[in-house]
Amino acid sequence: MLRKIVTIDAEKCDGCGLCVPSCAEGAITLINGKAVLAADNLCDGLGACLGECPRDAIRIEEREADAFDEDAVDKHLSEMNKGEKPGKHHFKPAMHSHVEGGCPGSRSMTFAASEDKSGGRAGGESAPSRLGQWPVQLHLVSTTAPYFQGADLLITADCVPVAYAGYHEDFLKGKAVVMGCPKLDDNSFYTGKLTELFSRSEIKSVTVLKMEVPCCGGIAIAAKQAIASSGKTIPYKEVTIGIRGEVKDIRQ
Repeated sequence: MLRKIVTIDAEKCDGCGLCVPSCAEGAITLINGKAVLAADNLCDGLGACLGECPRDAIRIEEREADAFDEDAVDKHLSEMNKGEKPGKHHFKPAMHSHVEGGCPGSRSMTFAASEDKSGGRAGGESAPSRLGQWPVQLHLVSTTAPYFQGADLLITADCVPVAYAGYHEDFLKGKAVVMGCPKLDDNSFYTGKLTELFSRSEIKSVTVLKMEVPCCGGIAIAAKQAIASSGKTIPYKEVTIGIRGEVKDIRQ
């Protein structure tokens, strides 16, 4: 039948694997360092994986292909996740670790955040970083990265760390973090990605840091919609930062 289906440009693909966990049907896999479509009947053609590729190697084309088959998807996921009952939610753990190859800039890494043992810094000495993971951009993080399991999650609008001087010490310390800009990106993508993150990872709490400008409210809306869509009860806090760096409002 003629239908829309995902196609992957092998020349552009660098094997980073970010598209693999984004496909809820398990239709994409890595073979010889390249992302490939495992089978036509596993791809629904909706393109949830498109926004995950930093190389723009994935697109939707219309061609002759086997019809999308949900029963085949359930069987495929059941085989991938032995012992896990197949179901229509189709959320699965990532089958490929980002630390094993592909684009170095998007590999999942966990490291110990720096500790401030100076007891006061001399002039010109920078404060220690409290970042304990990589990457941080919502477009790049894996929703099954180990640093999200049992974590307090900080969802940060891109401009906040620039405006708020104490970002690392007051907010980032001890938390996993994702960042984005609802003004420049598709906020529906944020909602979907966060829903997937909350569904796949045991997040203990969510803190949203946004700027006071109206367009920044989208990231808070995405977070709240994602919590609701995940079906989980996750403690939520929302902090608004002024453009001059002051805390304007805190809501829980």
